[in-house]
Amino acid sequence: MPRELRFLKGLVTLLTAVMIVGLITVVALLVIRLNGDGTPTLVAPEDFTLPEGVTATGWSQTGRHVVVTGDDGVIRVYDAETRDLTREINLSE
Repeated sequence: MPRELRFLKGLVTLLTAVMIVGLITVVALLVIRLNGDGTPTLVAPEDFTLPEGVTATGWSQTGRHVVVTGDDGVIRVYDAETRDLTREINLSE
C-alpha cells in the first residue's frame, strides 16, 4: 500500500474514533441532564407576607431564595421552602 494511502487510512480511522467518542459524550450528557429533577418550584409574590399597604413590583427566584421588591423601595429576601423573611434591604437609604 502506498505511503499516502496509509496516512489517509489512519486519518479516517482517527476521525471515526473521535466522532464515536463525541457521539457517546453527547448522548451521555443528554441522559444525565434529562434524568435530573427538572420540576422547578414555582412561586408567586402573593405567596409571601408583605407589610400592610405594600404591593410587589417585581420578584425573582434562585434555588434557595425568593427576592420580592415592594413599591416602598424595600427588597425582601425570603426562604423559598419555608416562606420566612430572611433579610430586608432598604433602597432609600
